[in-house]
Order: sequence, then structure tokens, then C-alpha cells
Amino acid sequence: MIFPVMRLRIRAFRTAAPRALALGLAVACAALAASGQKKQPQIVKPMAGPRATVIRVTWLYITPDKSAQKVDRVQIGREMVVAEKSGPWMRVYANTDVEEEHQSDEPVFGNNDTPPPITGWIEAKGVVVETTPNGDQVLMGAAANQEALASDPRGPANAARSARLLYRRLAEMYPNSPLAAESAWRAADILWQLQKADLSSLPSAKERDPILHDQMDEDELKKVIKYYPHTRWADLAAFELIDNKLCGDWQGSPKCPERESDIYEKYAAEHPDSPRTARALYEAAYRQAVLADMYAADGSDKKRDEAHRHARDLAAKLKDKFPQSDYTWRAVALVYKLDEDVPVYGIDRP
Repeated sequence: MIFPVMRLRIRAFRTAAPRALALGLAVACAALAASGQKKQPQIVKPMAGPRATVIRVTWLYITPDKSAQKVDRVQIGREMVVAEKSGPWMRVYANTDVEEEHQSDEPVFGNNDTPPPITGWIEAKGVVVETTPNGDQVLMGAAANQEALASDPRGPANAARSARLLYRRLAEMYPNSPLAAESAWRAADILWQLQKADLSSLPSAKERDPILHDQMDEDELKKVIKYYPHTRWADLAAFELIDNKLCGDWQGSPKCPERESDIYEKYAAEHPDSPRTARALYEAAYRQAVLADMYAADGSDKKRDEAHRHARDLAAKLKDKFPQSDYTWRAVALVYKLDEDVPVYGIDRP
């Protein structure tokens, strides 16, 4: 998961889905990792050699010599293809662009100016190749380390991006790993949170109608749902997609909490065993409590009572299914406020 401090540190950062290498490297974001999951497109291996990535920033040289001219730096988690080996050196084709472009940012008719991968020699240490023993575990650990650094104010500014790329490489290079589904989810989650933090600073984020908002790119989350159906990772991805359906500022209108309550209740019904089910029920209960306040302010007593009862029913459902969840206690507190005529939405004026 992405840490709260990370969200503060990456507000101005925008990521994008990776370009494939010009060698015909066709990779999927996530691959078949367990029975019952949908079969993904066959991965076409590059003719030049196995795929690889680095877990540290590494220089690319013209020849296998540290005194040779430097070509560029290969960033953590970048795509590479190993062409040949020579002692402690590897000749690789590497994507060394500083950022990966977002598909929705590409020109409608395509981009003919995409630079080709850069070739050169790289020190083999710190390079994880798809044939590396336990390479999936190494990448998972390296990615988790970068994600932890992203939550540290003293950590590297691009740690979140590095974590995301390493998670993606794991899913692509080791599609049959038991870690593939989780790594695909984590990569998609980090991208989602980065975009969410970035877009939340735009004026459109306060628009009431979600159609008027700049939307987060749903492609990677939808791939997690497609390739890992009926798993906790698919449940988590489906919950995050709700963000694009939420209003900005409710502006005192009951239409937003009404619709959002329905969305969260529908999620809870369709994903009863999700790690986010308790939260979804609470979010629905909170919106019903808000509606009770809104209707009371409008003098709609019947609607207020209905929303009050609905909030109570949702709290009861939480107590029945999630008796030890914080979301249950929070829902109980909401109902108590309604019972005591304490405002949930707006200002409590004595």
C-alpha cells in the first residue's frame, strides 16, 4: 500500500504506463498466477535475450570498462533486454527515459518521435534477469524498500516511481510467480495514488459533478480485475475505481451522497469478502447520516427519518459481519449522533 506521507511528497509527480522496448517486447501488466484467473496474451520474448531490470541507478557505458564513455544512467526498475554477457558485464538495450509516458497523454495519431532504447554495457551487479534465482522475491523486496523510502521525508524524491516500476517488472518478468498478482496491484495502486494526489490540486477537483473532474487512468486497475478475477487484489482494485465516480464538493446537494451511498452499498454487496467491504459499508452509512442532516435542514422529515433508519441498518450490518472493525465503531458513533440530534454534516451551532 502507499503510505500517507508519500501522498504529500508526490503531489507534483505524474507517472505513466511504460513504453515497450522497440525490440518487439510485448508484455502484460499482470499474468496468470493462480488457477481460475483469465489467461493473458502470450508474452513474446525479445530475440536479443532475456528481460532484466536494475535495483539501483546504474551507468551505461559504450564498452565494458568503467573508464569508457558513459552513455546514460539506467534508473531503478527500468526495462532492459540482455543482448550478451562478458564476465561481470552485460550488453543491454535499456529504456533510460526519465519518465514513462501516460497513454492518455500520447497524440491521437501516435508519436513518431519516440526515442529508441539505448544500448551499451552495464555492470552485472544489481541487475535482476528473469533467469535470476528467486528474482521475483528480490524485486518484491527492492520495491517494498523503495515504497518505504517514499514515506520518509528524507527519502529519494522518485522513490514512489521506483517502487512502482519494480512492482511492474516483477509482474511482467515473473508472470507465474505467487507474487505476481500482488505486485501488479501495488504498481497500479501507486500509479492511482500518484495521479489522485496530482489531480486533487486542480480546480476541477472541486466540481460537484464527477464528469467534470480530470479522471485517474483506470487501465492498470482494470487489468488487475481482468487477469486476477475473484481475488483480494481484484476487490481492492474495484474499490479504488470508485474514486472516479465521487463528487468533488457536495455543495450541500443531497444528490451526491445519495448516489455515492448507493455506489458503496453496491460494492459491499458484490464484494462481500473484500478487505474494503467494512469501509464501503461505513462510507455508505456516513453518507446516509449526512443525508439525514441535509433533509432535516430542508424540512424533509420523512426523508430524514428514512436516512436515519438506513444509517442504523448499515451500522447493524457492520456489527454483525465486522464486530471488531474500527469502521463498525465509527458507524455506531454516527448513529449515536443522529439519535442525539448532533449534526454530522455542517456546523453544530449551540
